[in-house]
Amino acid sequence: MNPVKIGLIREGKIPPDKRVAFTPLQVEEIQQRFPHVKVRCESSPIRCFKDEEYKELDIEVTDNVQDCDILMGIKEVPINWIVAGRTYLFFSHTLKKQPYNRKLLQVALEKKIRLIDYEALKDKQGNRLVAFGRYAGIVGAYNGLWTYGRRYKKFELRRAFECFDVNDLKLELGKVNLPPVKILLTGAGRVGKGAMETLDSARIRKVNIHDFLYKKFDEPVYLQLSSGDYHTRKEGGHFNREEFHHHPDRYSSHFSDFTKVTDILLAGAFWNPKAPVLFTREDMLSTDFKIRIIADITCDINGSIPSTQRASTIPDPIYDFDASTNSIHPPFSNPAFVSVMAVDNLPCELPRSSSEEFGRDLIDRILKPLLLEDSEGVIERATITFNGKLTNHFSYLQDYASGA
Repeated sequence: MNPVKIGLIREGKIPPDKRVAFTPLQVEEIQQRFPHVKVRCESSPIRCFKDEEYKELDIEVTDNVQDCDILMGIKEVPINWIVAGRTYLFFSHTLKKQPYNRKLLQVALEKKIRLIDYEALKDKQGNRLVAFGRYAGIVGAYNGLWTYGRRYKKFELRRAFECFDVNDLKLELGKVNLPPVKILLTGAGRVGKGAMETLDSARIRKVNIHDFLYKKFDEPVYLQLSSGDYHTRKEGGHFNREEFHHHPDRYSSHFSDFTKVTDILLAGAFWNPKAPVLFTREDMLSTDFKIRIIADITCDINGSIPSTQRASTIPDPIYDFDASTNSIHPPFSNPAFVSVMAVDNLPCELPRSSSEEFGRDLIDRILKPLLLEDSEGVIERATITFNGKLTNHFSYLQDYASGA
């Protein structure tokens, strides 16, 4: 079996990302499970696992990994760093023809690299095999609670990025002391499940739809909604999940039922632009629109939530939205405004824990098809470019790559 060298590359995108594909212990495991593989780590001053943590396990740390066969990062690789002819794995953010990454795809073609996108690593049913969604949900819900505590001066939490790992964050949630508010969580996927972890760790009780809408409580409660809970088929009949995903325009929304009783919204559901929005700016101007805290975990700019007009940042996570003027303002500047948390890189706040889970999925689900035999086509389906051409699965990107 031919030897293979894997390089863990230093993150170069600004703002810097502290995550990494594999932790030091995972690198040790990889080299034990795959004897023909050698992993090298590019030195980094910002990575959540320090160079010394890799060196302590006799993992080579170097200033240059360009001679490695496979180069693995997290965010987009700066185009002037890309080495011709190599195999790269990272989130390229080109699958939706994002204008700001067109040049990246063009360089991938010019330099004839094999570009494998983590987002496209899926099983035969189309389910993603690796993702950071759970940690987006965990941190997003935490930030929503942190925002409430700050706005109403009810309690103080450390920021998520100040916690050592997810266990430290869950201990911090013991400080949450909410009045009897109602919290609405949308989404039942990875993000939704992560957000539920946070709410459960904060000892907030989950209730059903009827009780959430019509009962009063003497404690904080939350409700989790899936798409079928607030969409109705226009032509009648039952909600069909597959139909909704392919033809969301066939459905109308009755989400306004919930905005009348909700204090905090945690938005964690994927939104298709062809689907109804959750609510409009006009809806927010209604006297019975009660929501005052929105943690938009999905962070769809000008998407299903009109107050999400820009992404916020980890250092500056909140802004206020004035629906009457359709404008944003500094946080907590007016009691009538809605406070919005729309950080678009939430897993970066818990880089050690999110990297550990991501690396675990890579080892268990991806390394065998990547390094040995891709019998189920996992790698083949996720390969965007190969030998200077778009693969068949991504031929729809041709006009985008051509600059059209």
